[in-house]
Amino acid sequence: MTRLIEHRIGGKTLGDATTYGDVHDPATGEVTAQVVFADAATVDLAVTAAAEALPEWRATSLPRRARVLFAFRELVAAHRDDLARAITAEHGKTLDDARGEVDRGLEVVEFACGLGHLLKGEYSESVGPGIDSYSIRQPVGVVVGITPFNFPAMVPLWMFPVALACGNTFVLKPSEKDPTTATLLADLLAEAGLPSGAFNVVHGDRDTVTALLDHPDVGAVSFVGSTPVARAVHERATRAGKRAQALGGAKNHAIVLPDADLDLAADAIVSAAYGSAGERCMAVSVVVAVGDVGDALVEALSTRIADLRVGPGLDDVDMGPLITAEHRDRVRGYIDAGEAAGASLVADGRALEVDGNGFFVGPTLFDHVQPTQTIYTDEIFGPVLSVVRTDTLQAAIDLVNANPYGNGTAIFTGDGGAARAFQETIEVGMVGINVPIPVPLAFYSFGGWKQSLFGDLHVYGPDAVRFNTRTKVVTARWPQTQQRGIDLGFTRDA
Repeated sequence: MTRLIEHRIGGKTLGDATTYGDVHDPATGEVTAQVVFADAATVDLAVTAAAEALPEWRATSLPRRARVLFAFRELVAAHRDDLARAITAEHGKTLDDARGEVDRGLEVVEFACGLGHLLKGEYSESVGPGIDSYSIRQPVGVVVGITPFNFPAMVPLWMFPVALACGNTFVLKPSEKDPTTATLLADLLAEAGLPSGAFNVVHGDRDTVTALLDHPDVGAVSFVGSTPVARAVHERATRAGKRAQALGGAKNHAIVLPDADLDLAADAIVSAAYGSAGERCMAVSVVVAVGDVGDALVEALSTRIADLRVGPGLDDVDMGPLITAEHRDRVRGYIDAGEAAGASLVADGRALEVDGNGFFVGPTLFDHVQPTQTIYTDEIFGPVLSVVRTDTLQAAIDLVNANPYGNGTAIFTGDGGAARAFQETIEVGMVGINVPIPVPLAFYSFGGWKQSLFGDLHVYGPDAVRFNTRTKVVTARWPQTQQRGIDLGFTRDA
């Protein structure tokens, strides 16, 4: 019998539905489970459960909330391999990559465990005669997280630990392509002592997302996905009066200067381009070779690509399959288009052969790519790396700044002045200097610029505390104690 992946609502498992989706093992192409899709009525059950749990969880003391999160942190760490295997089975990434994903998510849980410090407000004494002012942070209410297939553990862990720490309750809608991880996280939260209804999981498709965005009891929405969908989610949520942050797509560039350590740069770029089969919003998809470094860099990249092992994520490999057959065919189509447009195809991932019916495309490298070609303009979200050549650093900066995306970028150089000029003038939200994937640690915040982010606040870190709370400012004056019959033995100035 096919395994059924069900909702977690109000502390219960619910599986009644009229619509289901298939879940595949991308390494074999086989259907391994079915996931139930939530209709509007089921979404209402989940949001109502979260709304009903809100008063109790909001009133829970900060130390008690922290203890729940500490217990959750220990449970996730103890079940790290179980989570990683679930990720590999449904996403396809290598087991080591999946473990790393869990670890990066744990960093945000650890950040959220410090909520007692994070939620402190401000206090100003004597802003007027006998008047004090202070600010307090209060929860937004029911928060919804809509997360993508490429990080089924990490991205949810970017969202709900901080939301819960701030006193909100949460409804998670994970990707229907790899939904098991979300239900495992829900089970661990319940085991950690989170009250029933404070965290709920609903599975589904576009209709499920629409029902969540339109529900009147949802106070805030956090989303990660493609730019067109991010824009639509942000517009619909804000039009309904909800707070929204929507992280979109990317076209991340790595600039390599002639003075760069070529071995360091090539190793880093190959890892950043082909790790997780390129299905990362922070993957390097464009290399800008400045000056005369291009030929040597392309040779170094192609040599390393030839050594990459591709196969099922549970094997001893460097890269696994893509998430679906449709996405595999889409990536192959971009390779076809790049070749037809005249780019130089150095490594052709279409030639890869892996036993079985998995959704594989091998590492692909194009040289002499032009900014008008679709392999440059579009977010491919696969193992396709394009090399563009410029004469100067300024031309490279202008190229990056002209791109509609602004998620992440990197520069490889030994020149501190060049690196400083780059970080000052580049119009991108996250910058790496000799670091290919500049994902901030949990005590900063993650987010891009331009069409890579819709909303004012980034995810996790200090911005997440701001996103998940509303600030209330209190101005207080108390009557003189003598007027209430209490003698303090001294007189306060009026």
